[in-house]
Amino acid sequence: MAETDNYQVPAVRRAYDVLDLLAVEPGRHRLIEIAKRLEVNKSSMFALLHTLESLRLVEKNGDGRYALGSAIGALGSAFVRQYDYIAAFRREAHAAAAAYGATFQLARLEGREVVYLAIEEALAPIRLAASPGIRLPAHATALGKVLLASLDGAALDLLLQEEQLGASSTPYTITSRERLLEQLETVRAEGIAEDSQEAVLGICCAAAPVRDPSGRVVAAISCSMSVFEWANRREEIRQAVIATAARISG
Repeated sequence: MAETDNYQVPAVRRAYDVLDLLAVEPGRHRLIEIAKRLEVNKSSMFALLHTLESLRLVEKNGDGRYALGSAIGALGSAFVRQYDYIAAFRREAHAAAAAYGATFQLARLEGREVVYLAIEEALAPIRLAASPGIRLPAHATALGKVLLASLDGAALDLLLQEEQLGASSTPYTITSRERLLEQLETVRAEGIAEDSQEAVLGICCAAAPVRDPSGRVVAAISCSMSVFEWANRREEIRQAVIATAARISG
């Protein structure tokens, strides 16, 4: 057990587990089903759900099934507002998605994962099954490579301690630490990263960093399209991503 686990509050962890379950499966579970899924006795779960409901973090519909409450929406909006670049992304990426007929994403790094903050989709034959809040392994995405490349050596070593990076998302996913580090050197030199079907089969991406006024990398944007389009438009999309990221940066 990690040393920091000694300072965790079990009740808070349990409340998070409830919210996480309802986020994935909204409006599907009643009290007893939630208690069984999370292996908590019914009386304790009743008290927890009652508390969450009183705080508007969850709500119960007419047939006793629970979903996330309105306070979650307010908290989510507050989360978005604290990052000024999300509004800039929406403005710039909306125009870029329409101009290039491709999907643009904004993400930040959390540990060894990228978390999607916003997405602007184009009207295209192939659409990505992604939405804000989705997490993907950083090493499997162009977004993640850009963000990992921005870290100093000590921070990167802390995140990538094992030679093998974990399960692969597709047959093309990089699983070797050594190979990833080689790619990160290229990303630093070129200021842009790519993934070629490494996160999703049939999809290629290019990503570039978003910087704050001091020049620090705070997020990354990417553009995704089918592997068939990518073969003919790779350089065009790389330049579009670099230019869009520069306009979003503070």
